[in-house]
Amino acid sequence: VQLQASGGGWVQAGGSLRLSCAVSGVLFSDDVMGWFRQAPGKEREFVASIKWSGDSTNYADAVKGRFTISKDNTRSSVDLQMNSLKPEDTAVYYCAARTGGRIKYPYWGQGTLVTVSS
Repeated sequence: VQLQASGGGWVQAGGSLRLSCAVSGVLFSDDVMGWFRQAPGKEREFVASIKWSGDSTNYADAVKGRFTISKDNTRSSVDLQMNSLKPEDTAVYYCAARTGGRIKYPYWGQGTLVTVSS
């Protein structure tokens, strides 16, 4: 499985960005795609996840109601729509995949930087 993240950039507080993670390889319905982020000086944290089937989403409390994770079947990608962005959302965002019922995510894309200015 190979993952390619894109869509990061600079935005003012209150604005929106959409991240995309292109997936190469075979995934099955119960496999899970996730988005994580790492802010400067902080540990990487979970943001959101979705089953490859397109259902069963989960969100970190910090982004609930503002971020939406979705699967685009036509492009074999998983997107993260980020609305009402805050300066504390500034981070490098990574997409990841876990397969075969694993708990940890063995597959990671390169990061994409999101900068939110106040």
